[in-house]
Amino acid sequence: MTMLSDTWFDLLGLSGLLNPFALLIGGYLGWRADRTGKLWIAGFAAAALSLILEAAVGMLQIPLPVSQDAGALAMFPFRFVGGALAGALTYWIGRHRQRS
Repeated sequence: MTMLSDTWFDLLGLSGLLNPFALLIGGYLGWRADRTGKLWIAGFAAAALSLILEAAVGMLQIPLPVSQDAGALAMFPFRFVGGALAGALTYWIGRHRQRS
């Protein structure tokens, strides 16, 4: 049986797909979206802003709570998907909340 490398665990875990900053940014932008087409923007902004925030924290030499093995280019698509899914979920919740 083939095991996943540490890089894949980083990409699928808290450094990539489940990054808390990307999920918060995507969720907020999904909540504020008025059309489903804007969920792509929410995913892109979540990925880009979370990487910028992580780089800024790294420049301040504050230790990050999550260590990572993958680079920014490898994490971007995973954070994009995570942010877009969080945005879609909050968009759906917001639309159903307005109806009731």
